[in-house]
Amino acid sequence: MAAGQKVLVATTGTTLYPSGAEPLTIKKAKIRGVESNGMICAADELGLGEDHSGIMVLPEDTPIGALASQLYDVFEDTIFEIGLTPNRSDATCHLGVARDLFSYLKANVIGDYNFTEPNTAGFQVDNHGQEIKVEVSRPDLCPRYTGMVLSGITVGESPMWLKNQLTVLGIKSINNIVDITNYILHDLGQPLHAFDADKIGGGAIHVGTLPKGSKFDALDGRIFELSGEELMINDGSMKGMCIGGVYGGKDSGVTAQTTNIFLESAHFTAGSIRKTSMGHNLRTDAAKVFEKGSDPNMCLFALKKAAAMMAETAGGVVSSEIVDIYPKEIKPTEVHLRYQHINDLLGVEIPKDKVHDILSGMGMQIMPVDDHGMRVLVPTNKSDVLREVDVIEEILRIYGFNQVGVTHKINSTISYAPNPNKFAVVNSLANYLAANGFNEMMGLSLIDSKLCTEALGLAENELVHVNNTSNAGLDAMRPSMLLSGLLSVQYNLNRQQTALQFFEVGKSYRKAEDTFDEREELTIFVTGAAQGDHWTHPKTEASSYYTIKQATGNLLRKAGIETYKVAELEGDKTFAYGLTYAFQDRELVRYGEVSTDLLKKAGIRQPVYAAVFNIAALVAAGADKKNYVKEISRFPAVRRDLAIVINKSTCYRQVEVAIEKTKQPYLREMGLFDIYTNEEVLGTGKKSYALGFLFENREKTLTDGEIDGAMKAIIKACTDELQAVIRG
Repeated sequence: MAAGQKVLVATTGTTLYPSGAEPLTIKKAKIRGVESNGMICAADELGLGEDHSGIMVLPEDTPIGALASQLYDVFEDTIFEIGLTPNRSDATCHLGVARDLFSYLKANVIGDYNFTEPNTAGFQVDNHGQEIKVEVSRPDLCPRYTGMVLSGITVGESPMWLKNQLTVLGIKSINNIVDITNYILHDLGQPLHAFDADKIGGGAIHVGTLPKGSKFDALDGRIFELSGEELMINDGSMKGMCIGGVYGGKDSGVTAQTTNIFLESAHFTAGSIRKTSMGHNLRTDAAKVFEKGSDPNMCLFALKKAAAMMAETAGGVVSSEIVDIYPKEIKPTEVHLRYQHINDLLGVEIPKDKVHDILSGMGMQIMPVDDHGMRVLVPTNKSDVLREVDVIEEILRIYGFNQVGVTHKINSTISYAPNPNKFAVVNSLANYLAANGFNEMMGLSLIDSKLCTEALGLAENELVHVNNTSNAGLDAMRPSMLLSGLLSVQYNLNRQQTALQFFEVGKSYRKAEDTFDEREELTIFVTGAAQGDHWTHPKTEASSYYTIKQATGNLLRKAGIETYKVAELEGDKTFAYGLTYAFQDRELVRYGEVSTDLLKKAGIRQPVYAAVFNIAALVAAGADKKNYVKEISRFPAVRRDLAIVINKSTCYRQVEVAIEKTKQPYLREMGLFDIYTNEEVLGTGKKSYALGFLFENREKTLTDGEIDGAMKAIIKACTDELQAVIRG
């Protein structure tokens, strides 16, 4: 600094808003031992520019103590921040919010209030020197399309008032043409798009779709591959100039050399814009308005308003008739509103006059029917207000939720749970697992698509892809809860938690041609030691296939399912081996040891055993579950053991089935308690099963003859069906 210079100083307590930086509050401090009570500022520190080369030195005649706002004529405005919900299509602009505010003041605040509608007094068609033909081939996606040509314009810097209006909205000024389209968007809620008219091939515009796989060169230089469902604004040669309502093209936009423009104002269907915007991850301001539901009857007014502003700020004239393709007019929705229904639904009596003030303030036309109700015409800017209850919600919103008192009356409604009750079944199973040492986990529904294709061998078109802007690595919905569960197992194993018992209730998602398969599942996982180290268990056994089998059987019994078909897993690459249980040809569960290949791709180095339950099938199978209480038998049970030699390929379930066919009336339990596999004793390819049988008659004591007869039938079934040999 030089002696005598006059500078701008931010004193203690002043909050500065530097260009492109966080706000800064000046505090008292010491700099090199000298107390500082303020800061001398550069231009960027005051938000007056980008210059940070040095402090701002003022003219010598600047009065000391003057406010900086007086010296620089800083634009001041009041900003209202509203919490806009997704359904409020009418409040995406200043006009809609102003109508809401007017309605509130008119109904709730004493005073004389008026609402002045904007107008298009400055609009006129000057000549027809540059007509552009427009064709709309997809009116289902574009119900209304309007446009006109402006010629002789000068693209340049916007006037200060327009820059200021956009700045307070956080929008950067680009040029007078683009700035006006942004201004109209936020003022009237109607997105506009300006094309360089001289770059429109063939002097024509076609509004429709392009074939799947077509390329589109976007404004920012990116090239998008089209799915064939996007609504495109094309030129006469069917070259895409713009993704309708979403994003502009590279070669048709307004530049400093542009002298003629075609100005577009259209209404596109909300669903189409939402799908396109999310599909290509293009979240523009225009798309956000269209996907909420723009007002089809604002198109023409906004077009004229913008054209008048452009003629005033950029020069030029309107050189064509207005194109307005509107084959099927979208009219206001007519709703029959009953006064008593308002009072019944809200629990408070709102005077009729106040109801009328609220509705008329929001631009709704009222047509009285009788003393009990009226007809209300809901304007087309409220796309979500379609029923009587929707109109009542609008009334309550303006009337005020806080004006509805809390009644002292208590009402109770008897509710009946559905049968079967899915929630009760799932909750019961979850409680059982938690009580038996399992920990519940909650994995992400999102997963890496590359992991799914590599680990599960799925094709890309089988996955449900999402555009995850917060984490590009999680770009698909999980096709299998087994895979997401293994990631949780891996996470814990990597943190020295080696003995795990997990379960999770959730959904898996897959795509099959044009449909989606969303399945609710229960998965359980076991790995590592079956129980912790303890002096009472000197030898800690590891979890095994039989651990998961036991848990699976217990869960089925808990769900009230006692009978089911058993089959070996075939063609399931996620399991090395295992079984599947089905009820009435509907799979209940599949379980077994997870394949080593899948474990390797999940980063797991120890065996993991898992089961995947189909919740819908479980609930349906256990629908007729009944709880019975039985008295303990007064008569003794008798146990008999049997050892048989069978082929190694014969599984225990085959033995069970063969014995069950004999239908022994007093056989209560049957189990396998030992397996012997010494081929030197038994013979090549042979093994021995030691079976235990429990017989009981609840009416009397069993005789040796009855038990011997049952055992003979069992032995015969084993020898005839399984070619078993009885061991001595």
